[in-house]
Amino acid sequence: MNFDISDSIPAAEEYNQLRIDAGLSAKSIEAAAIGLPNSLYSVCIRSGQKLIGMGRVIGDGACFIQIVDIAVHPDYQGRGLGKLIMEHIESYVSSIALEGTYVSLIGDKPEFYEKLGYCHTAPSGFGMFKKF
Repeated sequence: MNFDISDSIPAAEEYNQLRIDAGLSAKSIEAAAIGLPNSLYSVCIRSGQKLIGMGRVIGDGACFIQIVDIAVHPDYQGRGLGKLIMEHIESYVSSIALEGTYVSLIGDKPEFYEKLGYCHTAPSGFGMFKKF
């Protein structure tokens, strides 16, 4: 099956649907409409017109970068698309990162990210969150 990968931002509705399909939490359409254009970088994978995978980079672009929204539709998982998304993201990040740039992510499947060289922050630090 052919896939199209592009450095692009998805529409708020398809972004939210992919998050739900991939088992991630839903975001409001209003939040997605504001947040998506503020991405430092976004990559989308499509099968025809359907968004089947994506990932984004957010942050200040120098001191702190966070990788978010790594999602692949369940019907397309196990085909290397997550790794392909991360390759595009890491290429972008390496093109802007400076000495001391802190790149972080919260992974639902830590073993996937460990294989790519990401490490747990504990015990030197612990990821925390507050949801509104």
